[in-house]
Amino acid sequence: MIMYTGYFRRKMVSRVMLVLCGCAAGIVVIVLALILGYTLVNGITYLSLDLLTQPARPVGEAGGGMRDDIYGTLILVGLASVIALPVGLMAGIFLAEFAGPKAASVIRFAADILAGVPSIIVGVFAYAILVRPMHSYSALSAGVALAIIMIPVVARTAEESLRMVPNSQREAALALGISRWRMTLGVIVPGAVTGIVTGIMLAVARIAGETAPLIFTALGSAFGVQGLAEPIGALPLQIYRYAMSPYADWQKQAWAAAFLLVILVLGINIVVRLVSSRKKM
Repeated sequence: MIMYTGYFRRKMVSRVMLVLCGCAAGIVVIVLALILGYTLVNGITYLSLDLLTQPARPVGEAGGGMRDDIYGTLILVGLASVIALPVGLMAGIFLAEFAGPKAASVIRFAADILAGVPSIIVGVFAYAILVRPMHSYSALSAGVALAIIMIPVVARTAEESLRMVPNSQREAALALGISRWRMTLGVIVPGAVTGIVTGIMLAVARIAGETAPLIFTALGSAFGVQGLAEPIGALPLQIYRYAMSPYADWQKQAWAAAFLLVILVLGINIVVRLVSSRKKM
């Protein structure tokens, strides 16, 4: 009787927890659906070709778009990738293949802490080390801020991807007499390239919609792209400013741009899922 009671209690606890987990997952899906649906309804109505091909216009003039801000976003993401990818990949390779247990533990802890730092703090840091010494907001300082956010994501995903390569491949390569670094670059990295690319895409999706660091670094520009040492516009920054403005036309453009940004991030995540599922197959 006691054994039956214990079994019944465990079974009921299991069912209750299963129901709670299902409810939590349902809440996440509902919240995501509400965000996507609300953005879709409000954004697709004002989406037009002018939004993609026309520059912003002054207050009082109808029309205009966010062409320069889209270009600015692409430039900032590209600049951040150029800075972050070599650092993140080399850090991931070092953690997976060369670091000792103590060094690896310290670096992983630092990467995890850096990944959890609020993005606005990263923006303030970039402002202190670049904007103030340069006496100017710039695309370079914004790219550095976004790169700081990217590095821990790339490093940790690269490490995990490299660790998933079977040890038999390492042993076979070393048995042929090649050096360890050539084994890493010629055998291990190509074997983990799918996971590494997945991590890079996740990092790009992570920074594509960041606004807080850009407030302290890029500032925004009404004159298009003027160079890496000058202020630059970006889609998230312009969405923030237009959404906070009292002008109805700008608010409509903010919704349309928000829809574009959501579609961009959603598309990247869908591609990541497809790449990951292909890797498992």
